[in-house]
Amino acid sequence: MGVIADFAAYPRWASGVRGALVLGAGPDGRADRVRFTIDAGPVRDSYVLAYAWDDDAEVRWELAERGAMVAEMSGCYLLAEEDGATRVTYELRVGLSVPLPGMLKRRAEKTITDTALRGLGARVRALAGGR
Repeated sequence: MGVIADFAAYPRWASGVRGALVLGAGPDGRADRVRFTIDAGPVRDSYVLAYAWDDDAEVRWELAERGAMVAEMSGCYLLAEEDGATRVTYELRVGLSVPLPGMLKRRAEKTITDTALRGLGARVRALAGGR
């Protein structure tokens, strides 16, 4: 969860994220509002997400400020210990204000999912010394 909460580092490991600026923090010190600037293939935009944290087990987000293209977004990371490792479940809903042809939409969805899971895993392994 430490990697997920480190928004300043997202441009280093999350492909497509060009910037992540924390706008506010909750009582636990974790970000509760973050402005993202993205360039994910056909989707280039800036928007604000609002976050709700459940300790190190779960984080959920909702779109707080629309972008030019991103009209809705919600999702979560769920973390659970499993056999000495951490199981990560990722959920995401995105709605765009402009229609995209099916092929471009699937490519954007794949980029987002790959970033969320592969990039996260690679970042965690790198910080753990390659284990």
